[in-house]
Amino acid sequence: MTDIRVRFAPSPTGELHIGGARTALFNWLFARNRGGKMVLRIDDTDKQRSSPEFLNSIITSMKWLGLDWDEGPERGGDYGPYLQSERLDLHRAEAQKLVNEGKAYYCFCTAEELTAEKENKRLQGLPPRYSGKCRYLSLEESEDKKAANSFVIRLLVPEEGETVVEDLIRGPVVFENKIFDDFIIMKSDGLPTYNFASVIDDYKMEITHVIRAEEHLSNTPRQQIIARQLEYKLPLYAHVPMILAPDHSKLSKRHGATSVQEYREMGILPEALINYLALLGWSPGEDREIMNIDEIIDSFSLEKVSKNPAIYDLKKLIWLNGHYLRTIDLRTVVQRVLPFFKDNEHLSKTMNSYQEVFLNETMEKVVDLVRDRVKTLREVVEASDYFFQDDFSYDEKGVEKHFRKKSTGDILNQIFNTLETVEPFQASRIKEELEKLSQRLNVPLAQINLPTRLAITGRTMGPELFDIISFLGRDRVLERLKRAKELFTFA
Repeated sequence: MTDIRVRFAPSPTGELHIGGARTALFNWLFARNRGGKMVLRIDDTDKQRSSPEFLNSIITSMKWLGLDWDEGPERGGDYGPYLQSERLDLHRAEAQKLVNEGKAYYCFCTAEELTAEKENKRLQGLPPRYSGKCRYLSLEESEDKKAANSFVIRLLVPEEGETVVEDLIRGPVVFENKIFDDFIIMKSDGLPTYNFASVIDDYKMEITHVIRAEEHLSNTPRQQIIARQLEYKLPLYAHVPMILAPDHSKLSKRHGATSVQEYREMGILPEALINYLALLGWSPGEDREIMNIDEIIDSFSLEKVSKNPAIYDLKKLIWLNGHYLRTIDLRTVVQRVLPFFKDNEHLSKTMNSYQEVFLNETMEKVVDLVRDRVKTLREVVEASDYFFQDDFSYDEKGVEKHFRKKSTGDILNQIFNTLETVEPFQASRIKEELEKLSQRLNVPLAQINLPTRLAITGRTMGPELFDIISFLGRDRVLERLKRAKELFTFA
């Protein structure tokens, strides 16, 4: 049996998009499920748009997602080089071989000539295909013209018959050969076209399965024609469904973050994003939605990939992220959230003043208190800033509702006196004493708890109040009660 070899071949012309990440994931899952190899190849022949910064960003994003590769940049391998721009001699040699065998030819038509030809075809009601007039030049005539003229190399495409793509997801997809003209395989700048370079590199790297987005399906018949002209064995193809916006339009930035880096900056966990991406066009069955990576690998197969478009749902991703925030190892969450605290200009100085051991211990307690109520790492920061700074602002609606009552001032005094003497200063004991205070004053417990929460956190909602009081400690709680009484005049 042939060893499974798949590849992910991004172009470093932008960040790793959610669609590209899903393609990388499906390749990775297929390889891991089948005991195969995952190759990372960088298709960087678009020199104008490619950049080292984008390449670094793609690699960083894949590492963050946990999508490791067996061969490619930083790993090496027996089939390199893994940057397409370093394989140009091979592409040019294969193109020249086709020319020598009469399967490709030099074309000297100018852009103006091609435009005029297409317009003429259009006026005749014919498809705007290239006429193929340069195919009739002899090799000697072409060699003479090469010295003084710009040229491309075109593949001689059979005009009769059909090309059938045996897609592992969609079944056979038939293309009539007459719809193709003699398309370009080498451009006038001496660089290969995408289709030509991909066919050569896939074959030379012994790729067995090409798993990619549906948008590439129209490229596949051309690639199969190229492969047959080169007398290559074809890989198996699988085209995964498109990802559409909730309104079934093309996914764009207006529908939410679209690159992996943006999700990372939002405070999405890699475990959540992987889980979510896996469900975009694939279903494990049994209505399962929350799966760890080992479960996904064990269940993954191309047979379970849908033909229909996958619908992007940011709300579902954030819901999944909330689940992972609550359930993964607390220390892992702390390490992931620390950079968000340090990036916060209001909290960074406080963070820097902590010794590392004390900071980690404090952060574990804080994150454990708030993580049940938030859905992103960024929200962890927003939900817990009052644990680290005493000069927080107060919720305006809460102030109007709880600090504008005449009785609140007296109640806060009673709360102050109670918390000043309670021993030990622990959550259960604090709760017990505040409940007794409620009974003594003959007021609902909410009239005790809500003003207290607002005074010591600036908010009307949050983690269990008595846990907050215990964590902050007696001195800080009493100072915050005094601050509230000084800032607000109770009617």
